[in-house]
Amino acid sequence: MSLLRAEEISVHFGGVKAVQQVSFAVEEGEVFSIVGPNGAGKTTIFNLISRIYDVSGGRVWFNGRDITTVPTHKIAQLGIARTFQNTELFEQETVLNNMLIGCHTHRRTNLFSELLFLPGVRKQELQFRRRVEDVIDLLDLQSYREQVIANLPYGVRKMVEIARALCLAPKLLLLDEPSSGLNPEETEDLVFWLEDINQELGITVIMVEHDMNLVSQASDRVMAVADGQLITIGAPQAVQAHPEVLRAYLGD
Repeated sequence: MSLLRAEEISVHFGGVKAVQQVSFAVEEGEVFSIVGPNGAGKTTIFNLISRIYDVSGGRVWFNGRDITTVPTHKIAQLGIARTFQNTELFEQETVLNNMLIGCHTHRRTNLFSELLFLPGVRKQELQFRRRVEDVIDLLDLQSYREQVIANLPYGVRKMVEIARALCLAPKLLLLDEPSSGLNPEETEDLVFWLEDINQELGITVIMVEHDMNLVSQASDRVMAVADGQLITIGAPQAVQAHPEVLRAYLGD
């Protein structure tokens, strides 16, 4: 059974058909990339999976459950975490606090117990701290832990957003253009971090990405889309050489 399955998903904004009957499946343990020119509908597909947008047609299944109408705020609890093209962090908080916020979806205490700082609250806090420390070590963020987000360079912010998503302990991680704004060295590091996230943490990854070198190195399979429609799905090299993919990028 596929971890994620989209069945002929579509979304229309007035007369604009942003995504048109796109179907695909992502297997557990994969790194699956979505590529295509600007305006192809890649991020819109992410927004349908994470329930930011309602589908106009089709169904989305995750871990054997139909999530097509699940409320947006319940998606993280099901095991889906995501990042955005532009970082969405708490600018005046530290890296550590931003990551602890990512643990909130696993909170099992109430306001009364937290005000009294009961033993259950202390135990939960220690669990969250251990999870955050593991992610900090994984992504080499030790030197930034106490720094305020507003003072950090853009590349580090991108990694902190990935780190916060990992603190949700997701089964599926959606990365929207993770290399955007990174320099070549940071992009090269990202390849290794994706491998660690996938293999060491056992997290399935779906990535929207323009850097085809990164896609080729990190992906098991690639889906190409253009004008909201599916072109092809396959191995990275085969997709890059597909005539319709070349036409979508380069024109006739």
